[in-house]
Amino acid sequence: MKGIIYHSLTEKKKQGKKSFAVLIDPDKVNDSNMEQLIELAVEAKVDYFFVGGSLVISDNLDNCIQLIKSRCAIPVILFPGSPSQLSKYADSLLYLSLISGRNPELLIGQHVVSAPVVRKSGLEIMPTGYMVIDGGAPTTVSYISNAAPLPADKNEIAMCTAMAGEMLGMKLIYMDAGSGAKKAIHEQMIAKVAGCIDVPLIIGGGITTPEKAYLNCKAGADVIVVGNAIEKDASLIKEIAAAVHRVNKVETEGQTSVV
Repeated sequence: MKGIIYHSLTEKKKQGKKSFAVLIDPDKVNDSNMEQLIELAVEAKVDYFFVGGSLVISDNLDNCIQLIKSRCAIPVILFPGSPSQLSKYADSLLYLSLISGRNPELLIGQHVVSAPVVRKSGLEIMPTGYMVIDGGAPTTVSYISNAAPLPADKNEIAMCTAMAGEMLGMKLIYMDAGSGAKKAIHEQMIAKVAGCIDVPLIIGGGITTPEKAYLNCKAGADVIVVGNAIEKDASLIKEIAAAVHRVNKVETEGQTSVV
């Protein structure tokens, strides 16, 4: 709980550096494909592993994280479907509050129940305002949360929701179109939100190409999260990592396009 991961996120934001996180659902991997993912992630200089899912029905969470930690030094951040999905082997926890919905259980209710266990976990806790954006397809998170996503074309609603989350004390804002989204979050919405908050902005869901990752970073995303696309084609790790990190180089060089 020393704030090491959060410090790295805020420092990168101050320096204009963009980060790439590979999302791993413990229910969808085994030791064999995990070995490949980790090897590719190390080669691509992936910044973070996010581990978790809306439903974790197997007992593979601890094993998955331990395998990552034994093979590389990339930080592991829990991205849980509920605040009780914990592993002592991770580095930190996104303590998610669903600020885009109106379900009190996911806004604060489950947190009250899980707080003693979370506090004792020893994990670095990062309070995160979680915003689900309509990605053009029903998602597990929308079903489980019993909350409608924010409309994809309502930039002002997203902006005001993020502002409220930051003023309520959220240390991160995470905008997610959901796993398997048909449409990623539009750059105009990302730009609106990024322009009104000071905390790091995480973007995920529906990002299937390096070009989309690059444009999201240029619009203001600080961290790009990709999971579903990588499950289908692990080779995308290198391509998307290069696109995300290319934004850093382009900004340094004062250029405006991908080379």
